Amino acid sequence: MRIPLAALLIIGGIFSFLPILGLWMLPLGLLLFAQDVPMLRPPLISLLAWIERKWLERERAKNTP
Repeated sequence: MRIPLAALLIIGGIFSFLPILGLWMLPLGLLLFAQDVPMLRPPLISLLAWIERKWLERERAKNTP
């Protein structure tokens, strides 16, 4: 069930220029797809770690006077 849903989300993310679909669908589809494809887990983990580091840096910079 997750793989077809992930494929639909990825395709919907590719067609984000249409009114109903959005770019938010692409990362969500990749996350779902990575749950069932072990080869995608390490790159996904490193990507999420990078996003978390950037988010924390941004929060620190915003809170620093």
